[in-house]
Formats: sequence, C-alpha cells, structure tokens
Amino acid sequence: MSLNILNAAEVLAQLDSFDTVIDARSESEFALDHLPGAVNWPTLNDEERKLVGTMYVQVNQFEAKKRGAAIAARNIAAHIERDVIDKPKDWKPLAYCWRGGKRSGSLSLILDQIGFRVTLVEGGYKAFRAAMLLDIQRIAPTLDWRVVCGTTGSGKTRLLHALADAGAQVLDLEALANHRSSVLGAIPGLPQPSQKRFDTLIWDALRRFDPSRPVFVESESKKVGNVSVPTTLVECMRASPCLDLNLPMDERVALLMEDYDFFVKDRAHFCERLDVLAEFRGKALVQEWKDKVECGNVHPVVHDLLVQHYDPVYRQSMQRNFRQYPQARTIAPSDRSMEAMRRLALQLLELP
Repeated sequence: MSLNILNAAEVLAQLDSFDTVIDARSESEFALDHLPGAVNWPTLNDEERKLVGTMYVQVNQFEAKKRGAAIAARNIAAHIERDVIDKPKDWKPLAYCWRGGKRSGSLSLILDQIGFRVTLVEGGYKAFRAAMLLDIQRIAPTLDWRVVCGTTGSGKTRLLHALADAGAQVLDLEALANHRSSVLGAIPGLPQPSQKRFDTLIWDALRRFDPSRPVFVESESKKVGNVSVPTTLVECMRASPCLDLNLPMDERVALLMEDYDFFVKDRAHFCERLDVLAEFRGKALVQEWKDKVECGNVHPVVHDLLVQHYDPVYRQSMQRNFRQYPQARTIAPSDRSMEAMRRLALQLLELP
C-alpha cells in the first residue's frame, strides 16, 4: 500500500493540485460543509450509518463492523463503476472523511490497489476545518481592503457586481451567505449555508486573492443573517479605507423596490417580516406600515423604513465601528442602473 498522507496544512497549500477531491462521509455531513470542489462518495450513507451505529450499541462492535464492511464494499464498488472506470492511470485523487479515516481509508485502499496515486487527509475534515480557520486569520490581514459603505438602497451590491465584472477583486459576503444582511434580508426559497460552510466559502475566496491588488468588500456587520463573519476579517474591514456610496432618496427607494420585488409581490410575507421591527419602532407604527402594504401602497413604506429605521441605525453603526469612515471618499453614480454602476466601477479602478 503506497497511500500518501498529508496533514491539514499541507492539504490547504496543495488542494488545487488534485484531480478529484473525494468526501467519503454521508450526504448530510457533506451538505453541512465540505472541502472546496469536493464530490460526495459516501462509504456509508445516512441511513446506513444509523443502522451500523444502532448495531454497535444494541448488539456489539464486531457484528456492527461486519455489517458496515459489507455495506461499504457495495457502495465503494458502485462508486468505482460509476466514477472511476474512465479515469486514466495518472489520476490523482484526494480523499477524506470525518476524522479517523476508516471510511476514506477503505475507499483509498481499493483505489491504491488498482494503481492510482491516492492521498489521504490526516485527521480528516475536522483537521482541515481547524487549519482552515487559522488560515483565514493569516490571510485576511495580508489583503488590501476597500470597504464600500453606503446607506440601505444606495447600490452597494450592484457596485460590487460591477467591480467584479470590470476585473476587480471582490468579496461578496451577502452572496456567500444567501442573505441581504438586514432584518428584512432573508431571500425567500434560498436557505443560508451552515456556519461551517460559510467559513469555508470565505476561505476559498480569500486564498485566491492577489495581495498586491485591492479587494472590495461591503461594510457588513459581524453577522450576515444567521451566520457570523470571521472575527479577524471583521477587524480588518473595520480598520480599512472606506468609500461612501451615495444615491438620492428617490433612487434608493426605486432600487429597493426592484431588488426586493418579492416583497412587492408577496405582501403577506412582507408584513410578516415587518413584525420583526415592532420591538424597535413600536407596534403602532409597524401596524401602520402593514396596513399600507396590504393595500398595495408599498412605496411610502419603503421610504419610511429608510428614514426612520435603516438610515439612523446604519450611520450610528458606521461611526462606531469603521475607524476610517469619517475620512471616506464620497462616490456617486449618476443613477441606480447597472450601467451607471459600471461607469463608477471603472472610475474607481483608475484611482491611485
């Protein structure tokens, strides 16, 4: 047996050198989080793990291992039939499971016997995650951050998209979190990733950035919906130069009506989300907003939300948390359109 074994730090550095990254854990473990680009080849699926685990407790370890081995052998055979038969001899896979290596080791042993050069992650996913979190702490301070600030509806996300399209380096935390980072920011039908998945997505983005070029990021808080931004990254953002994006109020309202059109279409959902603001703005005011929404009069509600809730909260947060915000360079697109944002993005990339 000539299996190559790498520790987690080595895996971080060499991850892109493998032809396939194989996660041998069950489908629910894989869904919670996995290494970037990994494919899921369960040695035991969720139901099978439950079955073997029950036998382990109710019968004995030896009987459970026999049953688990029989199931694993069938599953590994199916993976080879489906995914390995067409692989060339120089195919280089990386395999891992949770921690102990039994599931990935069983698969890797057979691949090794076939003649493939297989690499195992020492300590599995658990070791990878620990090393990955430390690597976020290492990478984040080395990057040249540019924080795009601006009140709600000023077009920060549109500007980030325009910057990315223009070739700039962009970290879009809201896209990674599937959330628009406010009490009304949940996107219907699009669940947020787990905290573990969010961390891995951030690391995968950070490791690809060139430290010699700026990285643009929105002025997020510590949490984006239900997931938390890594502390080191938050600290780096809050210490970095800021750009203050400005749009007139009527443009901001129109932009929000476009970007949050699902609220306009689903008034009941909008009213349900407005209830969250009752503890901040009082039940009477929130009920007044709900009455207008139910009548289809959404525009003035969006205006009031900006003036009475979002703008005061945002300004206080920026003054309190972002040290260079008072010296922010003011930037202003001609309007809310993506074309205007593209022109502004090109202007920003020409700045020294």
